[in-house]
Amino acid sequence: MAEIEKLDLTSMDIKEHQIEKLKELFPEAFTEGNKIDWDRLRRTLGEQIDAGKERYGMNWPGKADCFRTIQQPSIATLVPAREESVDFDTTQNLFIEGDNLEALKLLQKSYLGKIKMIYIDPPYNTGNDFIYPDNYTENLDTYLAYTGQVDAEGRKFATNTETDGRFHSKWLNMMYPRLFLAKNLLREDGVIFISIDDNAVLNLRTICNEVFGEENFIAELVWQKKTGAGAKSKGFIRLHEYVLCYAKSISPTWDIAAPMSEKTKAMYNKKDEYFDQLGPFATWPLDTTSMDERANLRFPIFHEGNEIWPRKQWLWSRERVERAQQQNKLVFNHNEKDNSWSVRFKGYLYDEDGEEKSGKPTSVMIGPYTQEGTKDFQKYFDRDVFPFPKPVSLLKQLLSIRVEGVEATEEDIALDFFAGSSTTGEAVLRLNQECPKKTKFILVQLPEPCTEDSEAYKAGYKTIADIGKERLRMVIKKIKEEHSEKTDMFKGDISSLDLGFKVFKLSKSNFNIWDSNVEKTPEALGRQLELHTSHISAEASQEAILFELLLKSGFELTTPIEKLTLEGKTVYSIAEGELLICLDKHLTNEVIKAMAERKPSRVICLDEGFQDNDQLKTNAVQIMKSKNVVFRTV
Repeated sequence: MAEIEKLDLTSMDIKEHQIEKLKELFPEAFTEGNKIDWDRLRRTLGEQIDAGKERYGMNWPGKADCFRTIQQPSIATLVPAREESVDFDTTQNLFIEGDNLEALKLLQKSYLGKIKMIYIDPPYNTGNDFIYPDNYTENLDTYLAYTGQVDAEGRKFATNTETDGRFHSKWLNMMYPRLFLAKNLLREDGVIFISIDDNAVLNLRTICNEVFGEENFIAELVWQKKTGAGAKSKGFIRLHEYVLCYAKSISPTWDIAAPMSEKTKAMYNKKDEYFDQLGPFATWPLDTTSMDERANLRFPIFHEGNEIWPRKQWLWSRERVERAQQQNKLVFNHNEKDNSWSVRFKGYLYDEDGEEKSGKPTSVMIGPYTQEGTKDFQKYFDRDVFPFPKPVSLLKQLLSIRVEGVEATEEDIALDFFAGSSTTGEAVLRLNQECPKKTKFILVQLPEPCTEDSEAYKAGYKTIADIGKERLRMVIKKIKEEHSEKTDMFKGDISSLDLGFKVFKLSKSNFNIWDSNVEKTPEALGRQLELHTSHISAEASQEAILFELLLKSGFELTTPIEKLTLEGKTVYSIAEGELLICLDKHLTNEVIKAMAERKPSRVICLDEGFQDNDQLKTNAVQIMKSKNVVFRTV
């Protein structure tokens, strides 16, 4: 009998993924059985490494465990929560409630290399805000216990106090795997922004250099978050925080740009014959003393019989200068006191296509201030239910920073896996009002309980995740009201906006997956065997099973799903027929043929749908094979 290959129900195997990337670069370093010959790899690189020598790097207790954590696939799933969502069937935005380490693992297959921008505001390691587990090998178990989905048995998430002997190590052990997995999700032109303060900026930058590569460091932005007053830090009033920025991979054509500030735009206040096409202009000096000396940039410019030389050299080549001079795009100024001339060039607000030109972001951001974040939040909540949210305008600034010199895409995805009160989500929704290019968001937030004496709990919010979801609902409602009232806040057609979000919650798999890490005792193995007498969880809904198969087959959670009826059976068509899924527990030869005739790339069925009919299984394999369809069962 032909055997049907089973669908892999775990998250992407990070170790195998890394090995495959290495094999693409250095196939000569691999031996039979896909094993790495380390000596051969060293020779390929032209290096001989003496293991006994000291090397520059960062180590801490638990770093080796970080890599084991990264390489341990997740056997969890993300369960849809329609009742907490807005426009579940049509929206492309996601809110994931759960531990972000497990969520990042589960997103690897579906979102590998697809995220344009990541922003995170992680715990600053100040001694009272660390709420992630220290037992990384049992992360899902810890999470399920923490959220009351299983018997807690003493497991819980906790703070990371300064009196703990592993204060810094715990924080590094929490951050390192998450940053590693986040990098995998970034596009080649993707960037990550990380908010941090003095407590952990040094350690964060060091591990980011290791994860992203020091060559992909872009900037350490200084954000002045307030104007003064407040607590003094060892004699100084602390006015700033940092935002670290790293790229996935900086290339020679790569450049950072951002929309011009209103202050910069105001400089463009002059008009000439190109005004209708290029808009107003401002002028800048054509000569420069800051560039490396280049002989071809030093030449005279002739104007009204005068020979004008630069102090050092011009910014432009002779050909470009002559062309600009012919087009009246140079401005000549005469100083009568010393009879000298200076040359400035015109810079226009718009390019040849009528698009507003970009500006250059600076490494120092004066505001927006922290109180603006509080005001943003208080538009929707009349109580102080979330402390110190980041200003929406700060996130809009970061989201607006873009990479030039690479092929543009129609839509970007922004990810925030420390979502808090969903400031990033609001920033995306607001930015989409103003920008023709639309961005989707993925937010991940742990359901951290609100303490019973907190304003949030008194207002009816049991967890931080509840606050984040409610804020998104309120923002969406507000945007719709602004549109109906035709206020100046809204620009464009509201039908083009995605004003919704799908909610998914981290939970154990809907399938009873064999756990290779289980204790090798008769009792533990017996429980595993008992679970496999019924492969599918009795509590699993068909929709939950469908989305788990979607996720673990490498499709995005927002992929279009169409419900079909073929030969009397329900079949789900994914991505316009690329994948067909049938969850019927009584398969027939007719429905197998009907699915194969549609020639999808893949078909997935429940193993129990064959009802131990070996002949039907054999026929199914042959039918799918004849149509070049990859066939899997679960």
